[in-house]
Amino acid sequence: MADEPTDLPSAPRGPEDDGRGRVVVGVSGSLGSLAALHRAVAEARRLDAEVLAVHCWTPAGGEFGYRRSPCPPLLTACRDAAATRLRDALDQAFGGAWSGARLRSIAVRGETGQALVRCADRPDDLLVLGAGSRGALARALRPSVTAYCTRHATCPVLAVPKPPLQRELEALRRHPRTRLTATPDRPRARSGHPF
Repeated sequence: MADEPTDLPSAPRGPEDDGRGRVVVGVSGSLGSLAALHRAVAEARRLDAEVLAVHCWTPAGGEFGYRRSPCPPLLTACRDAAATRLRDALDQAFGGAWSGARLRSIAVRGETGQALVRCADRPDDLLVLGAGSRGALARALRPSVTAYCTRHATCPVLAVPKPPLQRELEALRRHPRTRLTATPDRPRARSGHPF
């Protein structure tokens, strides 16, 4: 299609591709994607497969905005920022010390669901994604990547539920007036602020 980005690979392959299975995992840096990355590594060890960590990105303003007013330096900056975000997510997930299954990472230009389905294009691939319940407004504004991949992938898709820490943080955001309880070591502040 003419509307698709030109640097979106159908299936990243390289000299280190030895023909064994792959576990493709979407990595955005969120807690859910880091949980999916850990699960992908566990699955790769179990299957003796390679892990392909994929971070998807689009130009600032989206593809439509970029087509209307292209700016190559901005595109380069977006590409570099995506590569940095992927490296930071991998460092955050593994504490800078990687030892385990074979791992490759790639930052891919394209809408997340479409790009992940293209990267996980082999029948023996396993696509691993972070998943979780989302509100009606979030679903209306931004379609679910997990639902898209489940419908369009040609390989099995594993949806990893939100980690407990992420659920707790979201619950705190929903209830901003949650009060901290006073402990014997630390008395409660007496200002007008709820915390």
